[in-house]
Amino acid sequence: MPPKNNPLKLNPLQLRTLALLQEIARHPELASHDAGSGEALLTQIPHPHGDHFHIGGQVIAARDASGLQNQAVWVALERKGLVRGQFPYALTLTKVGLAYDTRLAGQIFHGSDH
Repeated sequence: MPPKNNPLKLNPLQLRTLALLQEIARHPELASHDAGSGEALLTQIPHPHGDHFHIGGQVIAARDASGLQNQAVWVALERKGLVRGQFPYALTLTKVGLAYDTRLAGQIFHGSDH
């Protein structure tokens, strides 16, 4: 049987936010990884300029990133075991959070032209 889509029943805002956190975790200038635990400490969360922001070579619409500054989203992701944090200061993406398939990368990430 194929794996269930969205087994933790994240809402669209939570899914978008998790996809962004996963992308941030892929960039060593924005996150550090603990080889022992498999977790990623996000050390910087990019801020929008105008109607978008950048993560590495990806461009993301600011409207897709509203969950990054939303405490309720952080609490929900923490309750489901995907992150640990102290809003708005620190966030660790757990091993489960890093591996969760949001199926959103192609929808919210776009190549950069600047």
